[in-house]
Amino acid sequence: MIDLQALLVFTAASIALVASPGPDMLLIASRSVSQGRAAGFATLAGIQVGTYVHACAAALGLSQLMQVVPLAYDVVRWAGALYLLYLAWATWRSAGTLLQVDARGFAAPLRSIFLQGLWTNVLNPKMALFVLALFPQFVAPERGSILLQMLLLATVINAIGLVVNGAVILAAATARNRLTQRASRWPAYLLSAVFAALAVRLALSPRQ
Repeated sequence: MIDLQALLVFTAASIALVASPGPDMLLIASRSVSQGRAAGFATLAGIQVGTYVHACAAALGLSQLMQVVPLAYDVVRWAGALYLLYLAWATWRSAGTLLQVDARGFAAPLRSIFLQGLWTNVLNPKMALFVLALFPQFVAPERGSILLQMLLLATVINAIGLVVNGAVILAAATARNRLTQRASRWPAYLLSAVFAALAVRLALSPRQ
């Protein structure tokens, strides 16, 4: 398995990276403000499963494809941007109904929210290249399965993300409880704007 010293260095780097505000944190916070704590954790769970997908892809060599074939990178990038634009449009259309709670007490299907978080992460080529650039630095072939080492690193960064983003979710959900008493639709519009902004950011971001 991974050398303990290398694992500690990776953990320290992961803390710094996860604690820095970014697109994932913005999406999680806006989802929590819009639909509450359960929706925030469902989004986080989807994003974290996506991290495992990218770790597997890097271990199996799929991420290298986007690094050496510009067309593959662009296909994933535009697919991700179009998906985010679709989510922005769907959320905007449903503004005013997202906050209506059904008889079971759910504001929206958590399975759909989970899948949106998952696909938002999987269709982000920047995340694929990030994992490809960072994870191999802490992996040693002589220490066993590359795939298992990659999954261990993904678990470490996900555990840190659960703590950091979990705090963000709780804070955002608390703010929602106060703010939605004054206006019921603006959190949905905020979430729609976040999806649109992430789509534009992904579409315009240059390939590194």
